[in-house]
Amino acid sequence: MDNFLFFLKQGFFHVLDWNAYDHILFLIALAVVYDFKNWKKVLWLITLFTIGHTFTLILAAYKVIFVNTNWIEFLIPITIIITAIFNIFYARNTTKQTKTNTNLFFALFFGLIHGLGFSGYFKMLIGSSDSKLIPLLEFALGIELAQVIIVFIILILGFVFQTIFRFSKRDWILIISSIVIGITLPILKGSIFW
Repeated sequence: MDNFLFFLKQGFFHVLDWNAYDHILFLIALAVVYDFKNWKKVLWLITLFTIGHTFTLILAAYKVIFVNTNWIEFLIPITIIITAIFNIFYARNTTKQTKTNTNLFFALFFGLIHGLGFSGYFKMLIGSSDSKLIPLLEFALGIELAQVIIVFIILILGFVFQTIFRFSKRDWILIISSIVIGITLPILKGSIFW
């Protein structure tokens, strides 16, 4: 039970660490197009992202794949910016099926890249231990719980700004996506390694 709580907490707080806010920015960009009436799609969004990053986390932990950390640190802000730009270009069509389905694809595909970002931290946690799968799943569960909290907060903020402050859904998406891009551009600039 102690190991379960340890790895659960490590995954949970790794996502909520303000020094690693790129994960939070990606979740904001993914979830800003949704509201509470889309709760099923939001659950799929979080689950697909977890499936994506858990898959590559497993492959990296078992040394099936190895990608240079510099590339991962460069690609993560790219995934954030692509998602946010997509939100901006398609903000008028936020109620259409294709838009939210695209974010589900982004969650799964870009989750693969984010999983490689988690792998370095996870490898540090387990060291040279042969037993990786159970700790990895506990770590992923912690990540999942943190993601649910973040997305829930995003949905609450969207509800507050759209109902109390009367932002249109389009304006909410445009403003938040633009802020995410503005915060992510310096991260991208700092991650250029060539």
